[in-house]
Amino acid sequence: MPQFTVHIYTQPCTFPDSLRTDNFFHSPQFFELCHATPRQKPYLVTAETAKGIVVGQMVAVVRYRSSWLPPYLYRHCRVHGEGVYDDESPRYELFGLMLKALTEKLGRWILYTEFSNLSTKMAGYKQFRENNYFPVRWMSIHNSLHSRTPEERISERLQQRINLAYQRGIVTDEVKDDADLHAFHKLLRHHNWMKPKRFIPAEEFFRRLHKENGRLFLTRYRGRVVGCSAVAYSQGQAYLWYAAYRRKTFVWLSPDVLTIWHAIKTSYEQGCEHIFFMDVGLPFQKNKFREFILRFGGKPTSTYRWFQCSIGWINRIFSWFYRD
Repeated sequence: MPQFTVHIYTQPCTFPDSLRTDNFFHSPQFFELCHATPRQKPYLVTAETAKGIVVGQMVAVVRYRSSWLPPYLYRHCRVHGEGVYDDESPRYELFGLMLKALTEKLGRWILYTEFSNLSTKMAGYKQFRENNYFPVRWMSIHNSLHSRTPEERISERLQQRINLAYQRGIVTDEVKDDADLHAFHKLLRHHNWMKPKRFIPAEEFFRRLHKENGRLFLTRYRGRVVGCSAVAYSQGQAYLWYAAYRRKTFVWLSPDVLTIWHAIKTSYEQGCEHIFFMDVGLPFQKNKFREFILRFGGKPTSTYRWFQCSIGWINRIFSWFYRD
């Protein structure tokens, strides 16, 4: 195996020239998006040849978490996928080198590291184990958009429900100005304020995402915001990243259905091959959110999320508990 050197960058001005931009979640654009957002610190990990050519890259983002209610204060690192690599390079050997360097760099400075949205269930299994990560079974759902229309994938009853909501005056369109962005962010934070694991970035993150590799949508009824969603695009795929709605207050309007439906429809109209729902939770036998998403004709698959806690004895307990 040729010799490769691993580098970790924390400032965009020091980036090498040969970085890839096709995968948004491991691109310089995503790094700069997080770098410009409060409470986030991104790391760009690269594997480079002796000539300085980048053959593997991965973006990890450290998030600063705090709240008065419920009270907590900690930092954690999140990585979407296992990175991107040159076609002729030993993919998982490079991943192992970068994973080891990132884990050592973070050390005890954070509470835990989380890898999600891997390309396959067994991606990087050996390398994660060697670096003391433990797997947690997770669920993944995606909708195909290339062979049948979204209307052909839902039930007639759900289509009638969507049509009725439109007839009653519900409308979904894009965020257009700062007032829309503020309403989007306010609903998103309110919807998730009792979900400690759900990290909601500052408004600046969504403003830049909307201008670059994503779209933000608001669902309204008579001028009142009843739903919102954020969709990111990468390599011909759509990713429903964030969504919120006032489902209980406006139950007769089905704002949850219309918000998700609009994200699916616009992704189809843009020519995306699939739309991925980035977090449908643990694979419990009964999961209301998973059942709700599956009503739109998606395909569920079992996958792993990999974690490592910086507190050694806690990591050992979880490694034993989640052994497979």
